[in-house]
Formats: sequence, C-alpha cells, structure tokens
Amino acid sequence: MENSNWLLTDDGQLRQFGIADMEPPQKVYRIYHFLTDLDNVLEKFQDDISRIEAIVPLVRKLLISSYWLQLEYDPPSPKTGWAVKFLYREYQYPLTVQMVTWQPGTPSTIHNHGTWGIVALLGGQERNRFWHRAADPDSPHRIESSGELLLNPGDVIGFTSDAIHAIESMGDETTVSFNLYGVTDRDRRYKFHPEHQTAEKF
Repeated sequence: MENSNWLLTDDGQLRQFGIADMEPPQKVYRIYHFLTDLDNVLEKFQDDISRIEAIVPLVRKLLISSYWLQLEYDPPSPKTGWAVKFLYREYQYPLTVQMVTWQPGTPSTIHNHGTWGIVALLGGQERNRFWHRAADPDSPHRIESSGELLLNPGDVIGFTSDAIHAIESMGDETTVSFNLYGVTDRDRRYKFHPEHQTAEKF
C-alpha cells in the first residue's frame, strides 16, 4: 500500500499532495537540522497550507533518517487511553514537537487545534473523522460531517487552524504518531458537541 500526504482544510475538504515516497538522505538528518529548516519555512510562508506543504517533506526526511525517534514514546495511560511525550518545546518558540500514543479503541473529542498541525502515523491504524462549520443564526457552532480517512503507518496528514476532526485508534495495536504543531490560539480552539450544536473552549 502506498503512503500518502493528506491535507484537511478549514472547510472540511481533504486532498492529497506532494510525493510521499522518499529515499533516505545520504547524511543523517538530525533533529537540530530539522528545527533549523522549520525556522526557515516559518519565515518564508505565513499561511497554513504553504507551511504544511513545505514542512511535510521535512518530517518524512527526519523520520526515515532518525529511526530512534520511532522508539521515543510513552505507552498510553490506562486512565486516559493516550499519552504525549514532548521531543522539543521551548519558551516562546513557535513549534511543539511530540510523540503521541493512543490505546486501541480510544476515541478523541471532536476538535480543532487553533493552529496548523502535522501528524505522521508510525504504528497502528487511526481513523480520522472530519467535520466543517455550518453555522446558522440559532447555532453558531453547528458542524456537519464531511468524511473520514483511515491512516496507516507512513501516512502523513496536515490540518489547517480551523480544520475539525476526531480520531480513534483502530484494531489491536497502539497507535504511535509524530505530531508537530504551531502556536495555539486558545481563543480559537474548541471541542464540539454536534448532537447539541454547541462547542466549548478546549
């Protein structure tokens, strides 16, 4: 099965982009190289889509060069069903790099991120369900379903700031992913309750 690069936009539209298959770099691409290249991308591009399309190849380059990253995660918490291990975060630095695990069968809330994000699946299977805003005067946080996608190891998906989704770990294997996010705008990050057509800050 071929791996894919996916992009989910604010309007709930999903599309493929770029070339997913890459040869390992001749020189080891270390995380400090990666962070330097990210700085350059953030300076060059100001919009979510351009940033995601420029950064995804760098994520792939890092993951196929630095295999140790695939072991840098914590098992899911029995209490929450998930775990986050930060690989890099720095005060006032505009990026967060982390490894995330989900226990099989564990669903997330329906949410946006209030920033752009990139998720590269390394292990297990993850179902993403997508929504888009469909506000009306009586229900400003009304959303409608816009599809779903099953991610397999090697797939990478990017989200624009107001892209709305929920995930669920499928099968019998813990999902492991490499996640990268920009600076979250807390005033724009929500979890949604479509059954009540409401949302709350997240």
